[in-house]
Amino acid sequence: MNAKPLAVKIAGLGKYLPAQVVTSAELEKKLDIPAGWVERVTGVSSRRYANGETVTQMATAAAQQALKMAGLQPSDLDAIVGASASVRQAIPCTAAFVQRELGAPDGKSACFDLNATCLGFVFALQTAAQLVSAGVYRNILIFSSELATFSRNPKQWESAVLFGDGAAAAVITLAKPGETSCIHHSRFSTYSSGADLTQFVGGGTLHHPNDPTTTPEMNMFDMDGPGVFKKAARLLPPFLKEFSEQSGWNNEDYDQVIPHQASGHGLKLLTSHFGFQSEKVFVHIQERGNCIAASIPIALTEAVETGRIKRGDKVLLLGTGAGLSIGALALTY
Repeated sequence: MNAKPLAVKIAGLGKYLPAQVVTSAELEKKLDIPAGWVERVTGVSSRRYANGETVTQMATAAAQQALKMAGLQPSDLDAIVGASASVRQAIPCTAAFVQRELGAPDGKSACFDLNATCLGFVFALQTAAQLVSAGVYRNILIFSSELATFSRNPKQWESAVLFGDGAAAAVITLAKPGETSCIHHSRFSTYSSGADLTQFVGGGTLHHPNDPTTTPEMNMFDMDGPGVFKKAARLLPPFLKEFSEQSGWNNEDYDQVIPHQASGHGLKLLTSHFGFQSEKVFVHIQERGNCIAASIPIALTEAVETGRIKRGDKVLLLGTGAGLSIGALALTY
């Protein structure tokens, strides 16, 4: 939670979506799922799947767009922050490879990764805003690049068909004198009683890849969808109430709400239970699916591209992630 508005702005945005479109009807045939089930349960009719692209390549493509919009070169970056659940490899950080692929000079920018699953980009935005506001860095690139291909568990229908691949990036700088752009308020809360609802149990020291007792299923995504929905639906109202009291902004004050595209049912809660006006809530889960940490920044980029968000607009970024974590960030774009 920031105590006062931070005079920083999102100077550039960019995205990358793989060309391959996979429809829900195709997945229903492939996984022997009843026709119509996928869209009814998840709200997704199609999503993009990477076809040979790596998370580094997708992140770099999105970053190049963001830098162009910001009027900056890779050599202008002081820090590069990876905010993805899909990493290139265990070490070093994916941000280091993005630095190299961007052609940013060796040693010019500090690189690190931040992992808060679906809330990674929003956590990174809060972190970058604090660093830029404090004068530690001038220009920070954040990227979220997600490739879920190898993680989908075909035995868990809901999660196997929910996710899409893609990347987005943002350049964070100080707002210039006279500009209204700022990070107004942010808040994050983690409820670890829900830590087992969304997880990868493999890949770490608990079930190490080299341990002969580690099974392939341990290296696949595991989610209790109904459990996540019920817990989030119960926790979000008091969280949003406190966020509104702390920020001083009410639901009707926002020009646009950019939610994590978690599921069709989850997005409907924003209007049916939480009081946001439907025309102000950006929803594209039908053709994007859940792009994990890239979900919010892809939606933010597309809202700017389509004119739904303009400079000076008040915007709410809102979502949930594994942990179970809830996060919200209010900004003036």
